[in-house]
Amino acid sequence: MAELSVSVVAADREVWSGAAKQISARTTEGDIGILPGHEPVLGILGQGEVRITPVSGSPIVARAEDGFLSVENNTVTIVAGLAEIL
Repeated sequence: MAELSVSVVAADREVWSGAAKQISARTTEGDIGILPGHEPVLGILGQGEVRITPVSGSPIVARAEDGFLSVENNTVTIVAGLAEIL
């Protein structure tokens, strides 16, 4: 089964990285869900939570503000001025 390679990065550090089955996040255009095979997209993060469903383990919820989300070739990069695991 395909999976996503995910990195959540704050201005000063990497907050989380790993393999995931699904990502959901809030952008300025609304909520977006990302699954493996998603078309390339670049979105500006809105105020809210990023939810990560890892391949193994419990779901992860992070706050990410003032940044962007990039998806290409099953790689998801979330770069934010402020990011932390909740």
